[in-house]
Amino acid sequence: MNVIPTSLPGVLVLEPKVFGDARGFFLESYNARVFHEATGLNPVFVQDNHSRSTRGVLRGLHYQVRQAQGKLVRVTQGRVFDVAVDVRRGSPHFGRWAGVELDGDTHRMFWIPPGFAHAFIVLSGSADFLYKATDYYAPEYERCILWNDPDISIEWPLAGLGEPLLSEKDRVGRRLKDAEACDL
Repeated sequence: MNVIPTSLPGVLVLEPKVFGDARGFFLESYNARVFHEATGLNPVFVQDNHSRSTRGVLRGLHYQVRQAQGKLVRVTQGRVFDVAVDVRRGSPHFGRWAGVELDGDTHRMFWIPPGFAHAFIVLSGSADFLYKATDYYAPEYERCILWNDPDISIEWPLAGLGEPLLSEKDRVGRRLKDAEACDL
């Protein structure tokens, strides 16, 4: 597994070994020993999630203030732009973001540690998005930051997409300066 650091310490792009031939391909999407050897981390995943979204759907920026979730995310079909934002109050990187394109062809993965908000926008006709989480979903602790918060200034690749399609929850997210942060 190849590990590529991002501009945010701890947020990583992971490239698994893919074995392919004329029949197709094979890869280990997760192996605890390989993940630890490559990253030095030992996350315990307790929940797997799968979403399918159409072109222009933007989900996020979501995080939990308690039961903060680390997430290992990947796309099995389609293409997305995926983002992590540091929401740990007191962090020297608070409010900074890192983004990466994920798709079903390269098989890249994105490790988002606990204490980071997460979002993605679908760039292809549709995308299947899978993620492993280190803690359970707890709606009472979930918070949402506006996807277009000017204090964060995420450079979303919106050309040709128009205005993102948002859920009501994402439409009424808070600005980071007004949001509850993670205390990790």
